[in-house]
Amino acid sequence: MISQKQIKADLTIHWVIVVMMLIMLIAYHVICYTVGDDIRINLPEEQRIFIRSILYVITIILFPLTNLLRHILLRLNQTMPGDTSAKNRYLMTTVVTLVSIETVGMFGFIMFMLGDEINSLYIFSLLGVLGLFLHRPREQEYRGIIEALKK
Repeated sequence: MISQKQIKADLTIHWVIVVMMLIMLIAYHVICYTVGDDIRINLPEEQRIFIRSILYVITIILFPLTNLLRHILLRLNQTMPGDTSAKNRYLMTTVVTLVSIETVGMFGFIMFMLGDEINSLYIFSLLGVLGLFLHRPREQEYRGIIEALKK
């Protein structure tokens, strides 16, 4: 049986990745507030509405799709043969799902750069933070992988 302290130590890199992605979301805001007006492309309103609508649809599809992907990857981590450690397997699952959901936060930055209001940046950023929260590393999942690999 692996100790609680060892599990927390193993998941440190996972949490570092989550923090880096949060920093990226904050960096989008810093860029938009400091130099955003200088580097904005002001597309016509109709084009922005169309692009924003497409990005909302992608976001709506991406949330359940990422959840399904995470579920599949977790099951594969538990059942796939090989020499890969539980830590590396779970790291790959975490990275894939977090990168998938981090794109939602980038949508707000993209829309702001295309000339949209700051509200789009806020909405997509908050959805990105929600996604990072939903797909954060969990000790229970990691422990499940460890136990499955022992069998």
